[in-house]
Amino acid sequence: MDRIEMAGHLIRRLHQQSTQVFQVRSQAAGFELTSVQFAALDAIAQQPEIDQARLASTISFDRATIGGVIDRLEHKGLVQRVVSAQDRRARRLTLTAEGAQLLVACRPVVEALQAEVLAMLSPAEQAAFLALARKALGLG
Repeated sequence: MDRIEMAGHLIRRLHQQSTQVFQVRSQAAGFELTSVQFAALDAIAQQPEIDQARLASTISFDRATIGGVIDRLEHKGLVQRVVSAQDRRARRLTLTAEGAQLLVACRPVVEALQAEVLAMLSPAEQAAFLALARKALGLG
């Protein structure tokens, strides 16, 4: 089987393309944020006081390295990490005012770049791709 026919190869290449488009567009708009950092901010906004382990699961990121992502967001002043009163091992996460403002400001840029990631597909093909990707991931 030729690698161009392998789902894993194509998914990896599409991920690289998506990551590159995200970086170029977000930097051009003046945002110093990675796609993983955006996903983390968005998930924290949706679930205030989420713990780091649940955040990692929510954004499908490695639990062993989510701490580094949160460290960088905390260093930028975008996230506050507090030890849970119920479980001293857990860290509860909330957005700071700056984090909430950044998320609101960069969301339109992130939403606009989605079309660029799948620009070679028609609108109908984009909808079908998204439906199939969700299905392949067991999301619907």
